[in-house]
Amino acid sequence: MGAFATIDTRSLTSNTGPWSPGGAEQLRPDSNHKEEMGFLRDVFSEKSLSYLMKAMLVVHDTVAQKNFDPVLPPLPDNFDDDFDEESVKIVRLVKNKEPLGATIRRDEHTGAVIVARIMRGGAADRSGLVHVGDELREVNGITVLHKRPEEISQILAQSQGSITLKIIPAIKEEDRLKDSKVFMRALFCYNPKEDRAIPCQEAGLPFKRRHVLEVVSQDDPTWWQAKRVGDTNLRAGLIPSKQFQERRLTYRRTIGTLQNPRTVKKPLSGLRRSFRLSRKEKENNLHEGKQAEQADAAEFLTYEEVTKYQQQPGEQQRLVVLIDTTRSKKSHEKEGVEYNFVSKQSFETDVQQNKFVEHGEYKENLYGTSLEAIRSVMAKKKVCLVDVVPEAVKHLRTPEFKPYVIFVKPLISEKKKHNLKSPMSEEISSPLQDEEQQEIINSAAFIEEQYGHLIDTVLVKEDLQSACNQLKTVLEKLNKDSFWVPVNWVRS
Repeated sequence: MGAFATIDTRSLTSNTGPWSPGGAEQLRPDSNHKEEMGFLRDVFSEKSLSYLMKAMLVVHDTVAQKNFDPVLPPLPDNFDDDFDEESVKIVRLVKNKEPLGATIRRDEHTGAVIVARIMRGGAADRSGLVHVGDELREVNGITVLHKRPEEISQILAQSQGSITLKIIPAIKEEDRLKDSKVFMRALFCYNPKEDRAIPCQEAGLPFKRRHVLEVVSQDDPTWWQAKRVGDTNLRAGLIPSKQFQERRLTYRRTIGTLQNPRTVKKPLSGLRRSFRLSRKEKENNLHEGKQAEQADAAEFLTYEEVTKYQQQPGEQQRLVVLIDTTRSKKSHEKEGVEYNFVSKQSFETDVQQNKFVEHGEYKENLYGTSLEAIRSVMAKKKVCLVDVVPEAVKHLRTPEFKPYVIFVKPLISEKKKHNLKSPMSEEISSPLQDEEQQEIINSAAFIEEQYGHLIDTVLVKEDLQSACNQLKTVLEKLNKDSFWVPVNWVRS
């Protein structure tokens, strides 16, 4: 916009004294901007300024009172009389093709349709207007009182864009949970599409064993809400709670559809042919084994609470545990000679005092891996690497050792697998070689099935050099990266 007026400077330099409001008479409108000048004169008039001031005060009071709710139109004359004594809330949500993020149920006594669950991160949860326990009366003007939950879910699923809900709020609304930051490592695989007990299969969260889950709601004792850590999907899904999963497993074991892990038949070779697995157990060791079997039978693999842990400079190194498979021991092969020798009486005393991670007898000699030997290495700030049978891992999973468990898995090529299965293979291999290869495959599968929940990483052994390089990389990461560990390892 150009200049609106010209100023007669003579009024500013005359002998009448300082410039005064009367000098405004010297302002002469520019003939080219009369319309704009008139607009500005009206805007800054006393009447307009008074109106603007009143409007600002009204806005200030509205903000101070937090009076943001929209004014709803008056209820129609034919409005349902059932609502006369109850508080009714009209909720309008805007959503895309995503689910509403709520499940419903029918009250067995009143027949009312009740909001059973609000999924964290869903459209209903983000609105903050729909809560567990609310009674749903209408969806987009359609009465749902006499409809089945499946029909109501279909109406909700077909609604695109905006959706209007007529709700009677619960007397006691759901407490809004803060971010609980409870993390669980799954010790089993779960597929909601195969779970007939889940309230809504579409709302279920599938996961694999060893996945870390962030549990965001434990309000329902049967079905938790969780998100997979690292997943880009912000909406939570349903997973069976720890208590509910344990009850299901207990029932399955009672009726015989769940096998006791101790009764699972091991491969013929056991897991590894060394003194540990070729041993002849004494009666007292067998008795201890039965006690361990009873304890394991009562333990069900569901979830393990975990937290992030990073080794600090100067802190004791974590114990590194290797478990592996190999072929059977041949007659001409001998055991290693790098042992610490003690008397038989001293050895048996240490066994009674549980000073060994594992122990056994081979060719009338007693062997064992002692806890004291492990502590001695770790006390020197060195990395202690032990090679034990899988059964021993659970005894090492303590805050003292914080073990990092590596499964050294043999590389079995698809060609070799095919040759083992095909008797018409053109390659000539001895029956002993085939038997050994099959033995390795069976042992590896057994370890992954029975002890996979204890394994932190799998190292595929193609050859000795590549295996050593992989192990070196893992050890370097242990000093730099953070890892999920049982929460009692850090808080104890």
